[in-house]
Amino acid sequence: MGYRDIKLPEGALYLVTGGAGFIGSNLCEAILDLGGRVRCLDDLSTGKQENVDLLINREGYEFIKGDIKDMDTCMNACKGVDYVFHEAAWGSVPRSIQMPLFYDLNNIHGTLQMMEAAKENGVKKFIYASSSSVYGDHPVLPKKEGQEGNLLSPYALTKRVTEEYGKLYHKLYGLDTYALRYFNVFGRRQDPDGAYAAVIPKFIRQLLNGETPTINGDGKQSRDFTYIDNVIEANLKASLAGSEAAGEAYNVAYGGREVLIDIYYELCRALGIEREPIFGPDRAGDIKHSNADISKAREKLGYDPEFDFAKGIKLAIDWYKENL
Repeated sequence: MGYRDIKLPEGALYLVTGGAGFIGSNLCEAILDLGGRVRCLDDLSTGKQENVDLLINREGYEFIKGDIKDMDTCMNACKGVDYVFHEAAWGSVPRSIQMPLFYDLNNIHGTLQMMEAAKENGVKKFIYASSSSVYGDHPVLPKKEGQEGNLLSPYALTKRVTEEYGKLYHKLYGLDTYALRYFNVFGRRQDPDGAYAAVIPKFIRQLLNGETPTINGDGKQSRDFTYIDNVIEANLKASLAGSEAAGEAYNVAYGGREVLIDIYYELCRALGIEREPIFGPDRAGDIKHSNADISKAREKLGYDPEFDFAKGIKLAIDWYKENL
């Protein structure tokens, strides 16, 4: 169970794009902890230099500052690489509604260039970040691969398009691709700053700073919050999966369902704070409820998530108390 007992192929070189970001830096660290070699590619537009500095002196770690929108950078980054974990993307549904052209260029074109570079360099497997947002307005819970609705944001569209490219690159060019549909990932090193910060670290920071958090909508929306170590496990197990599992998309979550207002009060209790939230308007492009069926990833990737929400949120709170 989990990823700490995974044995990586001896001598393999892993490329993590977006490796200075939240998920990418945790993935880089896990590969190093398991004795692997990792090359991190990041332009530091949303990733953080401090996440590079954390690992730069570790044996087997290499950092390239570069942009996935530049084809030469993609080609150079893939040289000698066995496995690509493509995490580089701009997130945030509301921001994508404000910046559709940039999201198209960065998330779609950048991902396509990375797939092409991986193909041209003989990469064995290309594992890439998709999102639960691809389910759009499909009302049925739990969310199951193959049952998608109408998309609600440019961000969701970019993820749907890259999934289709992944299928084509497997079918036409023989590149083993695996799309991982992340559901509300949280945990250590997730950025609490900015207007588009993820809700859990943002709430924790505001509560610790004596501020009153704002909850968008009525607080009754639900999410399948997924601890970072589960996501690391899914990526590593996808890299070890057979070609018969390639060219497909997989839900990566715990399979739970947490209500936002309940999480808020749980954070207050854990921090020893009594403070009622402010309720604001719904966020454009958001879905009301999200909960994953993870049976496909269990069956085809051997994914067996170790951290439920209660276990993960305790670790996250402890980390933020020490690092904020």
